[in-house]
Amino acid sequence: MAKNKQKGKKQQNVFQVANKQSKPKTRAKPVKTSLKHINTLRNEKVESLNQMFTEVQRDVKSISKATSSGPKKGQKVTPREAVNVDNAAQLFSQL
Repeated sequence: MAKNKQKGKKQQNVFQVANKQSKPKTRAKPVKTSLKHINTLRNEKVESLNQMFTEVQRDVKSISKATSSGPKKGQKVTPREAVNVDNAAQLFSQL
């Protein structure tokens, strides 16, 4: 008994499927807002780096002014002996 009963889903009428209105799907977040968020974070990082670099430049300027204002002592270069190439080659060969 009941051998003619179909198993699984019944096939729907083609016209009913075509006329059926689909539900609107939930929309994903627009890319624009996430890009704005990324841009703001990047801008904040760039600003903080710029501030750090300006502080470093100020420090370097102040240090260079402090060292340049001090009296400079003339350094005398003592004359050295001429380099003996033959002697150096002989020492290298001993290694």
